[in-house]
Amino acid sequence: MTKTHGQKPSQRAALVSRSPKTKADKLAIATVVLERLKAEYPDAHCELDYRNPFELLGATILSAQCTDVRVNMVTPVLFARYPDAESLSVARQEDVEEIVRTTGFFRAKAKSLIGMATMLVERFGGEVPRTVTELVPLPGVGRKTANVVLGNAFGINEGIVVDTHVQRLARRLGLTREADPIGIEQALIPLFPRDDWALLSHLLIWHGRRRCFARKPDCGACVLAEVCPSCEVC
Repeated sequence: MTKTHGQKPSQRAALVSRSPKTKADKLAIATVVLERLKAEYPDAHCELDYRNPFELLGATILSAQCTDVRVNMVTPVLFARYPDAESLSVARQEDVEEIVRTTGFFRAKAKSLIGMATMLVERFGGEVPRTVTELVPLPGVGRKTANVVLGNAFGINEGIVVDTHVQRLARRLGLTREADPIGIEQALIPLFPRDDWALLSHLLIWHGRRRCFARKPDCGACVLAEVCPSCEVC
């Protein structure tokens, strides 16, 4: 694979294999993906509304199997009543359930929220910790949620958030054949600069929501069509 450094985006795309087999092929695609999505979505950001790390943590727990739009309708009520870990830790389960009911799986989510807040109070003085190893044991929190909080609330690029959009696009772009989120994350990490890990997730999510749809991707208007091995119109 010819080196792409110093080439303009259009020139780099011409050098990329649309059937990536080697790491060099994948690196070439990754370079074009990052450049073009940055240009396409200069304002890409986390679409969950939050004012502090605690609110982002709670909102991300609620976002499981639920749209960000729906979560953003619920969290103002939730955090007006329970603005911090201390208040949420002593909340009644049924009261929290009623607030988060429309996000789906509301009983489990309410239990996770209260459990998360309780552990924050007991182990971290009510503050949200800043490491994956401390975040993951919290109820309702996995590696994806930990990466969301670290990357967006604290600006710490510890990993890459892999949601359903990132899973779909990473495979369609030929960057990995892994099927599970952890495997996909580990495949993406060496292909992108660490400083861009949090932003990369937003870029792929925005592209997945606006162009590379699950059922019928809009390949004809896609800025990545030249380098995408799954392009349906190329």
